[in-house]
Amino acid sequence: MFLIFTLRRETGSRMVSARVEPGQPTGDFFSSGWLQPVPAVRRWVLGICLGSLIVARGALSAQGSEPVPEKPWTALWISPPAPSAAGWTCYRKTFALEAVPPSAVTRIAVDSKYWLWVNGTLVVFEGGLKRGPAPGEGYYDQIDLAPHLAPGPNTIAVLAWYWGKHGFSHQSSGKPGFVFEAALGGTTLRTDRTWKARAHPAYEPVAGEKPNYRLSEPNIRFDARNDIAGWTAPSYDDEMWEAPVEFGPPPSAPWGRLVRRPIPFWKDYGLKHYTNAAAIPAVAKGGVVTGKLPYNAQVTPMLQIDAPAGVTIDIRTDNYKGGSEPNVRAEYVTREGVQEYESLGWMNGHSVRYTIPAGVKILALKYRETGFDAESIGSFWCDDPFYNTLWEKARRTLYITMRDTYMDCPDRERAQWWGDVVNELGEVFYVFDPSAYTLTRKAILELMNWQRPDKTIYSPVPSGSANKELPLQMLASVGRYGFWTYYLYSGDAETIREVYPRVKDYLNIWKLDADGLVIHRAGGWDWGDWGNNIDVRLLDSAWYHLALQGAAEMATLVGRPEDIPEWQTRMAAIKKGFNATFWNGKEYRSPAYKKETDDRGNALAVVAGLAGPDQFEAIRAVLTNHHNASPYMEKYVLEALYLMNDATAGLERMKKRYQEMVDSPYTTLWEGWGIGKKGFGGGTYNHAWSGGPLTMLSQYAAGVAPVKPAYEVFHVLPQMGTLTTIRTVIPTVKGNILLDLARDGETFTIKLVSPPKTTALVGIPKEGRTVARIEANDRIVWAGDKAREPVPGVTFTSEDARYILFTVETGIVKMTVFYDPNNDR
Repeated sequence: MFLIFTLRRETGSRMVSARVEPGQPTGDFFSSGWLQPVPAVRRWVLGICLGSLIVARGALSAQGSEPVPEKPWTALWISPPAPSAAGWTCYRKTFALEAVPPSAVTRIAVDSKYWLWVNGTLVVFEGGLKRGPAPGEGYYDQIDLAPHLAPGPNTIAVLAWYWGKHGFSHQSSGKPGFVFEAALGGTTLRTDRTWKARAHPAYEPVAGEKPNYRLSEPNIRFDARNDIAGWTAPSYDDEMWEAPVEFGPPPSAPWGRLVRRPIPFWKDYGLKHYTNAAAIPAVAKGGVVTGKLPYNAQVTPMLQIDAPAGVTIDIRTDNYKGGSEPNVRAEYVTREGVQEYESLGWMNGHSVRYTIPAGVKILALKYRETGFDAESIGSFWCDDPFYNTLWEKARRTLYITMRDTYMDCPDRERAQWWGDVVNELGEVFYVFDPSAYTLTRKAILELMNWQRPDKTIYSPVPSGSANKELPLQMLASVGRYGFWTYYLYSGDAETIREVYPRVKDYLNIWKLDADGLVIHRAGGWDWGDWGNNIDVRLLDSAWYHLALQGAAEMATLVGRPEDIPEWQTRMAAIKKGFNATFWNGKEYRSPAYKKETDDRGNALAVVAGLAGPDQFEAIRAVLTNHHNASPYMEKYVLEALYLMNDATAGLERMKKRYQEMVDSPYTTLWEGWGIGKKGFGGGTYNHAWSGGPLTMLSQYAAGVAPVKPAYEVFHVLPQMGTLTTIRTVIPTVKGNILLDLARDGETFTIKLVSPPKTTALVGIPKEGRTVARIEANDRIVWAGDKAREPVPGVTFTSEDARYILFTVETGIVKMTVFYDPNNDR
């Protein structure tokens, strides 16, 4: 029996969670790594219970207080009479209320971002989503403003930022616009000519180097000498502001149809001092002043200074050219005296670099971290610090590549490449609460809504500037590791019903040859992986087979049984042809391929179920001796080793491949096996596709994964390899799973806490040894090679070569296997 307590406080930063077992000194939390940072909520919560975490949420909901039915818009799109060359526009509206209504559900949309003040208080920090739920469409936010209103006069102030260009995750409408509609009891507040508008004169176009073409966000320049003092306050006099230009209500062109925001507003961690605040000089000496961040984060930099007018300060991160090309930066031009400024366009890195001319007095330099609003509940700790660090770096890498969309990297591209997304969505289920699942659903719907008339799909989308299909990434997205994994973990059948017909259309584009193998499709970009020695014919057939597996499962789910025979026929043809054509007795190799053996293709043969146990020994040798995969495909190489029951080889390869990343001072994982010129495609030091080891450690080393959708049934099948202790928390839609695994020379102990409405299939590992007995909650349930009387909630299920399986009902169980030291097999 063991105790778990959770302590949370309102810090705007983090909460901690810890586990206490009887007799364990508190110092063990720090030495073991079990004390993990988790986002804060709004109040103290102290929960002590047997085996379950108390989870409280205090995040602002993007959906408003209560869902409301969709209804036609009556508000009009408006634009400034004289648009800003830099894209920044101020809007104001003052109105009166006799009484505050019970709710004030408000819909807001812009191209591209906005900040909203109500009665002088900032209510929304960076609202709006990058455009493109489907081509030509946008998103709108919904929020209940009633808590911010008062009887009598009220003032709405909005700062809108129009980017004016396409990007790899944004489709520009081509015109700045803002629309606002609030239901205020018996009246409606809507945008029209009665509002006030003006271009913000302090924001100016930025000369010099621009962000690379993939980014939709421009650089920012703010000249404080031209600022509009106090313009968001109710007392500000906007009499001289002009009326905006009216356009039609949504879905008027060019903004098109609007879709309700499907993900939360950002989590705002508040303004904080840099970790080296004590070392920041009080007076600038000229040159760079560096503010160090605690980790790679999405931040908006702030400064408080005393300066003469007209001094230019450059602001960028250490990662400004991460990935080899310019990202985003900012400039601030001072007014005279004491002043404060926060640059509103987020950037990322491990430090923020302010270039401040000599003589400027530095009162404070700070940063605001914002990010996707999901609780980071999952954790993993084992007795080898290497894997703990790797798991944590993968967690940080994942979080910083989540915002409007999933991203490959938060610097060079911010693009929803689906090879990255497939790896990311698998990790999300081991790290975040179900709030994060909304980003996956959004990504799935976007991908299929951008399907072209010829039925091809492509990424990154949404996009106004990218349109190349990468066929193998698309197969990964719609297949077993993409859409089907999302359903298996989330239980969201409605999304699968919505996209399956389009998945079927896409898979029917692909054809098989006379040998039953996939006919290669180059698409718009013939890409199998970064790196060398890619046997693409192996990848073609393996990825398509995995896609067909997903399609067959989806067809069953959505009630399309007539589709299943065709999917099964194709899978059978591929399996037969794959082995007849590619297997040469020691490896898989396509006949025309003459380069070094491809570890990727051999690994995917295992992962797709094309290889059988008779081939595993030879494939293990391939995966031991060949290291061609990029970090993207390395995930599948590692998974193949676990699927072949070689956890030790999986851990060894993981350590060999990721050693330099783990040893690095960077808190995130890299695009390639090196940084910059040593890496792939520009070599960013934060790339989403590199986080596969997180999934491997949680899903295979700890052994936890759903068997039935939404964890109705899940298994615990540990593959610890050389590890002796694992402690993990796994968030699910049913609640948190807590698992402790420990083994010594003669015993293996499993402590499991299962959430309500779940059933666990717990595998007691044989590890090639003779099992003397198994105890469940200190009662013998197995001895003498057979099951004994079951204990409440624990029932023997089956036995195979690797595990003795028990069905465990909701609650707490401690199971211990005692091996016979005198009779090992």
